[in-house]
Amino acid sequence: MASELQRRKITTVFGAMDDDGDGFLTESDFQALTDRWTKARGLAPDSPAATRLTEIMMGWWTTLLAASDIDRDDKVTVDEVLLVVDQLGDMPDAMRGTASAMFEAIDENGDGRISREEYRRLIETWNGSATDTDTVFPVLDLDGDCYVSAGEFTEHWIEFWAGDDAAAPGTWVFGRFELPPAAR
Repeated sequence: MASELQRRKITTVFGAMDDDGDGFLTESDFQALTDRWTKARGLAPDSPAATRLTEIMMGWWTTLLAASDIDRDDKVTVDEVLLVVDQLGDMPDAMRGTASAMFEAIDENGDGRISREEYRRLIETWNGSATDTDTVFPVLDLDGDCYVSAGEFTEHWIEFWAGDDAAAPGTWVFGRFELPPAAR
């Protein structure tokens, strides 16, 4: 059963992804997020970069739907996501695969690392508003080289989705949120 910290992390991300605020994730929510991200990056909708970003995001939707949609109604609740979170510790290969795809999506210039600006754009796109990422980025940059490498990102991705440690850097991979009292 998901801990209060895991529930808080997942609920925060879920809320950012639930574009229409109806309490469900649907294909249209993922499309809206993809459209926001494409626009934030200044990509033409028919460009190769926009096409690849769409493939990654809609592929994540397909994976999430298949793993989480218990009642097969083509939408996912936060409780359905949390049931999958309980199993993620036993699926390291799937988690690494998702991390790799998301890393590719975030690494706008394809240089094999995420810059402070690329990270900020990701978080602001997901949140739909300006967000202070200056305190989070250094926590994610484990080696202090001013970038998040693929290895660092994968570690953080796994910590976020499967971890239960408030002190782990990966807790903050999607930005700051209020910790539950027991985790402070």
